[in-house]
Amino acid sequence: MNGGCQFREYRLASRKFVRKRGLALKKNTGGRPRRRRDPDGTRLAILEAAGTLLAKDGPEGLSVSQVAQLAKVNRGTAYQHFQTREQLVEATTVWVSEQLCQSVFGKTAAGKNADGKLTPEEQAKLADPRGGVIEHMTQFAMANPELGRAWMFQVLSSPQPANDPFWKLYRHLFEGFVQTDSAQPGIDVDVHTVLMIIGTFLWPVWARAHTRTAKEREQMAERFTNEIVRLSMYGTMRPEKYPELAARLVKGAPGKPARTAAKKATKKVAKKPAARKGRGAK
Repeated sequence: MNGGCQFREYRLASRKFVRKRGLALKKNTGGRPRRRRDPDGTRLAILEAAGTLLAKDGPEGLSVSQVAQLAKVNRGTAYQHFQTREQLVEATTVWVSEQLCQSVFGKTAAGKNADGKLTPEEQAKLADPRGGVIEHMTQFAMANPELGRAWMFQVLSSPQPANDPFWKLYRHLFEGFVQTDSAQPGIDVDVHTVLMIIGTFLWPVWARAHTRTAKEREQMAERFTNEIVRLSMYGTMRPEKYPELAARLVKGAPGKPARTAAKKATKKVAKKPAARKGRGAK
């Protein structure tokens, strides 16, 4: 009996000690509740820190330990999310691409028809130089020159660049635009996509050397947007002045529509001498 009583007294004393110890700990921590685990928030913090380092040092300077330090998370926690540097670089590239999608396309990118054709809103967003895809992409590139450039080179060096979310969405929307009657015939979608993305993300490199203020950078973004729109609308050469080049498109263009365009250009050249003769005869 004495042993049983002693055991009960020991248990009561232990419980009192635990309660007192708990109150002391709560008092020392200011009564704050224990930090809740937030895996999604931790992953986002890691990716944001990785994006900062990617812009600063490129993919070669990216490591899980450095990112963990910048994100202010435990290194072991960071390795739970990304076991290798390669996984971290790949996930960061996708994260930057998703930021691009939101900045450039917004919510209208989700408004696709079931048959894959462009909605009127998407057509307007592609074609409109003000508030459209071109301007938003240029603004993102000017605001994030190092990050955008690092993302671009990482995508271009990957074995499947077409799997990148932004690349895939931009190409899909532009391909849909090419299939409408608002586009010129004979456009090579892949070549155009590469030229547009590379040009947009390399322009800030040149512009940064010629600007000092935010206002000047804004003007540089506007210059690039205007030239891309002008180039898309009118090109740089008059086809009637270059009949041989127009004829070459008949052989090299990726489709029958280009032949039609080249024939039209050649016909314009053929018609002009006849008109001049008529005026000279009079």
